[in-house]
Amino acid sequence: MKALIISLALTLLNTNAYAAKAKKENFYDELDPRSPNIEKIMKEMKEDYEKRTGKSSLLEDDPLEAFLPSCYRNSCKIWADVDKHAQRLYLYIDGVLTYTWKTSTGRAGFTTPDMDQHPDGPIYDRYTSTKYPDGDYNGLGNMPYAVFIRGGYAIHGTTRGNWSKLGTMASHGCIRLHPDNGQIFNQLVRKNGKSSTWVTVN
Repeated sequence: MKALIISLALTLLNTNAYAAKAKKENFYDELDPRSPNIEKIMKEMKEDYEKRTGKSSLLEDDPLEAFLPSCYRNSCKIWADVDKHAQRLYLYIDGVLTYTWKTSTGRAGFTTPDMDQHPDGPIYDRYTSTKYPDGDYNGLGNMPYAVFIRGGYAIHGTTRGNWSKLGTMASHGCIRLHPDNGQIFNQLVRKNGKSSTWVTVN
């Protein structure tokens, strides 16, 4: 009987420890780009991603792109125009509006800043250090298909619990998409390169 009690107590402790760890790691979907620790968090994400996947989180631009004329907005192969008022991302490919997607940008107190630039951060197809109910999307973690635009601000897919919020301001500053749409954007950036991609947020 004593052994059973000890076994149950250990199981409970392990369960609580796992829940606490999951809760602690849950911040990736609620990433606060204004955090004073954002550089450390980004470094940890990069190291963890590369360790788990064996792939670099940074896109290497084609050396020939240095000799191509620079692009801006609609002159780029890919232009993501994020309208914070409409809570929509308008995606142009070769100057043609091809997709319109609901987004969630920063809620009150966490406003997504205006941006007008090439993405300059890491890019992830998956982030899988978090595994807990409603916090993982098909084995891709809770920040699937993230493309970091500046600092801790990214365009990324979000998990099922946030799908109903798309179309409203709900994030800590990142630009959330349905993961199917996040995948499309992620793959377009990977295929065409960051120097051929432009992101406008206003």
